[in-house]
Amino acid sequence: MALPLPTSLSPSKVASFKDCALAFRFSNIDRLPEAPSAAATKGTLVHRALELLFCEPAPGRTLDAALACLERARTEMATDPELVGLGLDAAAEAAFAADAEVLVRKYFALEDPRTVHPIGMELLMEARVGSLTLRGIIDRLDLDADGGLVVTDYKTGRVPGVAHEQSRLGGVHFYAFLCERVLGRRPSRVQLLYLSQPVAIVAEPSAQSVRGLEQRTTAIWEAVERACAEEDFRPRPSELCNWCSFRDYCPAFGGDPARARELVGAG
Repeated sequence: MALPLPTSLSPSKVASFKDCALAFRFSNIDRLPEAPSAAATKGTLVHRALELLFCEPAPGRTLDAALACLERARTEMATDPELVGLGLDAAAEAAFAADAEVLVRKYFALEDPRTVHPIGMELLMEARVGSLTLRGIIDRLDLDADGGLVVTDYKTGRVPGVAHEQSRLGGVHFYAFLCERVLGRRPSRVQLLYLSQPVAIVAEPSAQSVRGLEQRTTAIWEAVERACAEEDFRPRPSELCNWCSFRDYCPAFGGDPARARELVGAG
């Protein structure tokens, strides 16, 4: 019996399928619960703090204001299952908050938020490509000095090595495609702001790069369709396995994927 198809693809889902098809299935088709991640939760917190910062008038977007926004974001998330599920004790919570503060402070080494002209934040965009719905959330959409669109994506993890940089830039062209389809304009620039270093990776999307994204995403969707039809999602062991929530069900680690289906059925 064929597995149900996912309802859409996002940059993270595309990356997940390319990284490990079996983990993609567990997360997006079987929808197995995943343990909260300190890194992901920290990213959510910092994203929210920067979103709040850009709700302030331009002259008020100072470091002090950003730290106040971070504190407000922490208060908002105090009872969020994503944070509560980490089970942090007082010392670990203090370290978590300190790490988030470091990321917010480093943001200011990348740009002066008082000079940015945002026109949208946390924008959900989606577009159809054949039978597929492409969906993505843009952290911040700006206008540059010439009136061009600029997509800004905050990254709180490690800067990718040279070998992985191009795969991460695939998300850049994904956002450019969505802007072109939804807004009728291709961004003049897309920037990935890695707060941990800090470093910015900037790309200028072209008609060719956007067309290539559409072709690659269509090919990935066809691979997902085949895998669902044949129930054939294979693991791809890598260093990412060290952080995977699904190792107990993975044959690469002696697990049985059928157990995952039993877990879903029991729910």
